Amino acid sequence: MKRCLLPMALVAAAATLTGSSPVFWQVSTQAELLRGEVDALSVDDEGRLRLGPATDTVLETPEPALWSLAHATDGALWMGSGTDGRLYRLGADGAGTVVLDADELDVHALAADREGGVYAGTSPGGRVYRVTPGGEATVAFDPEETYVWALAVDGDGALFVATGNPARIYRMPAGGSPALLYASDAAHVLSLAVAGDGTLLAGTESPGQVLRIDPTGRAFVLLDSPYEEIRSLRPQPDGSLLAVAVSGQPAPGAAATPAPAPAAAAAPVPTVSVTTSVSAVVVAGSATPTTTPASTTSSASTGEKGAVYRITADGLWDRLWRSSLDTPFDAAFDDRGALVVGTGPNGKLYRVSGDPPRAVLSGQAPARQVTRLLPATDGSLWYATANPGRVLRMAGRLAARGTYQSEVHDAGAAARWGSIRWRGVAPPGSRIELASRSGNTAIPNDTWSPWSDAYTEASGSPIASPNARYLQWRATLYGGGDASPVLSAVTAAYLPRNLRPEVTQLTVHPPGTVFQQSLGTGDPPLAGLDERPSPTPATTVGREGYRKGIQTFRWQASDENRDPLEFSVSYQRDGDTEWHVLRTGLRATVFAWDTTTIPDGAYRVRVSASDAAGNAPGAALVGERDSPVFDVDNAPPRIEVGARRREGGRVVLPFTVRDAQSPVQRVEFAAGNEDWRVVYPLDGVPDGLVERFEVVLDGAGAGPVVIRATDALRNTVSVFGE
Repeated sequence: MKRCLLPMALVAAAATLTGSSPVFWQVSTQAELLRGEVDALSVDDEGRLRLGPATDTVLETPEPALWSLAHATDGALWMGSGTDGRLYRLGADGAGTVVLDADELDVHALAADREGGVYAGTSPGGRVYRVTPGGEATVAFDPEETYVWALAVDGDGALFVATGNPARIYRMPAGGSPALLYASDAAHVLSLAVAGDGTLLAGTESPGQVLRIDPTGRAFVLLDSPYEEIRSLRPQPDGSLLAVAVSGQPAPGAAATPAPAPAAAAAPVPTVSVTTSVSAVVVAGSATPTTTPASTTSSASTGEKGAVYRITADGLWDRLWRSSLDTPFDAAFDDRGALVVGTGPNGKLYRVSGDPPRAVLSGQAPARQVTRLLPATDGSLWYATANPGRVLRMAGRLAARGTYQSEVHDAGAAARWGSIRWRGVAPPGSRIELASRSGNTAIPNDTWSPWSDAYTEASGSPIASPNARYLQWRATLYGGGDASPVLSAVTAAYLPRNLRPEVTQLTVHPPGTVFQQSLGTGDPPLAGLDERPSPTPATTVGREGYRKGIQTFRWQASDENRDPLEFSVSYQRDGDTEWHVLRTGLRATVFAWDTTTIPDGAYRVRVSASDAAGNAPGAALVGERDSPVFDVDNAPPRIEVGARRREGGRVVLPFTVRDAQSPVQRVEFAAGNEDWRVVYPLDGVPDGLVERFEVVLDGAGAGPVVIRATDALRNTVSVFGE
């Protein structure tokens, strides 16, 4: 018998990347560079690496965190730590000494007095100590509140104390006793500052508001931010105010302390943006400004970690900086008028300048968080860190050398590395060098290869690292006098190892199930049953229907190399060992088989996926999946009618229904002009290949009797019950 095996029209899409074509990993934007680690380099908004300001370590401490900094009137530097509650003093000789080891865990607040000493606020247990230049410490104030978050001294020497749980502000005049100035309905008062005109300013948590408080204790809200905390306040000589707002989510790896912790690192694609007005927010990498009034849009809804606001003397405000990746701890203007923002959890320092303002990653501290900034009179910028606790100084000169370490790139499988090249400019006396390393673990460890020798040819050099799944590169920039080299893009090429495609799912639909192709006009043909296969298969499967004798299969397949796949379908009769090809070269994932061309029986099909279209000859791989066994049954059951017999006043008609392939599923009979009635076999359940029945005919059994039987595959036969 000649077999006509009719295929399908399918659903498929061509991939753009293949295992046989090289892949180019390029890093060239600010967002991409921010995923790596910098040391003494800056990253501008156009995605260029250049040398950053030189940074000197001023003091190493054994503390996990330094929370506060203050310059005393005698020139000494004071530092408050956590989690051992120590106060350090750094004298003119550069030696750091512990002058207070408090019973409390953290020294969150420092404020210099007029005699060269400082006030230190501790938590939890909330105390304020006065420490003389010689290191003598006395308790100046022991409030009932749990936390002392901030301190400030006005021009008359009066001390203001901000507390939490509950949120209160106390005023203690010079030589006097403290008195409650303001009680807030917020959870905490986190920050304090005294403006040049003596105005007291406060920042709260839950809600994150900036308040102006008059001498009578009456408060006026200057800023109702969408963030949970106002962590830092800095009055400016022109009467404006810098306010650092934070979403309030704790950061992993932060010191165990009740202090507000930095936000956790979010999505791998960072967003750093600056604004020039209340309403127009310019997002890096976005061509369209978005309108986000701070009073109506919550930080939780935008995924932002924090922002820096500038509130002008007339009460208007601008949002100067915000980030979806980094949590700001403090912000200050440097001697050139640029805004510097210290952040966590990766210790990044941003510099915002220009008109319109542009954010530049100006450096990365050797710590997880930059907790406090302190501009110095010589133009340098001092800052404290956490994890570990250090004090560093950012000088006005360029670093002589800086490094950038890229994120780890996953090739998806073991890859053959090609070349690495870069774009950049190196003025006379400066240079750029790259190196690479590779490994087969997602996080570099001792099993990775060592860093390669330096690549010095910008036009490209073969990657010397061993073939592996993961690759990382490191750029080193060397300065030449006052000039810095500039690195604008790095590209690494590789050829992924071809991976075998997979047929991840194979569905055998019930016999007779068909799907129409979704076409624009006309009567749509059946998906997978087109005698003239189209070179452009349908992209979707349409309405479900029924056609006797058709067996439809659908499958899903994947290829980790994203190679284009072609499919073949074969069949095998149950018990045989040989497979017979039905169709090859399919690009679709649906196939309809006209089973009337083969004998009834039990069969299975195999779908094979080949990536030959995307690989060199000899490199192609095939993935397969076999279906479970299914029945092909296009023949109706047979009905064998026995002789009628009389039992008392009844006439009984026995008959037997047989099917060679599928179970008998439904049997009905009609006597004379009566309606069809379902009849059940003598064993009670219609589920076998052979079922025996008896029906009782009323009266003498006159009139024709018709018996109709249907098997599980919907094949039907009718006979007269003679």
